[in-house]
Amino acid sequence: MAKVISFISRKGGTGKTTNAINLATTLHHIGKKILLVETDMNFTLNTLRKMELFKTKEGTAGFEILGSNDHEVANELMEIKESKRTDIIVVDSAGKTTDEGIKKLCLVSDIVIVPTSLTQNDLLVTYQTVTDLAPARELNPKLKILILPNRIHSATNLYTVRENLKNLNAIILPLIVPQKNLFVNFSTLEAEKEYYPVAQEILKYLS
Repeated sequence: MAKVISFISRKGGTGKTTNAINLATTLHHIGKKILLVETDMNFTLNTLRKMELFKTKEGTAGFEILGSNDHEVANELMEIKESKRTDIIVVDSAGKTTDEGIKKLCLVSDIVIVPTSLTQNDLLVTYQTVTDLAPARELNPKLKILILPNRIHSATNLYTVRENLKNLNAIILPLIVPQKNLFVNFSTLEAEKEYYPVAQEILKYLS
């Protein structure tokens, strides 16, 4: 049965989309069968994929990208998980996901990743997001909630990151995604090699 990794945050701009696509492309390039689902009704990733295929003159390439929405994605994931066509489903959830949407998505997820920078605004949102996940974690005790330090200045050490996030009731990943353009200017076709350590660390929690 396919595993589900969902990126969730209470606001946009925390790095859900950039990390979801970097994770998906990396896992695809190391041989995993990947499906990427986006619940943002603008379907940004679907549009980007079409643009990339047009530029490269390729008909099809990479992994499949599906569009869904907040109130339907959980049921759709249940159906997809039963199939054997994919190993891992990566979900890029919308920034304004409802309480009910968050709960349902968590119930069908194996891992929830909450990306955050160390700005006060992002930290407040992250604390609220993790708090909102508590009811779902009670119903799905196997759910792992991971905090991914994102857009962190390269001069910031891991101790500082942990100090800022230590009161969260979640697993803080022992690495950071640096504030680099290469992680922001992502592709749906090409993996960013510097993201491999992050992807490998996340995979540890699927075992």
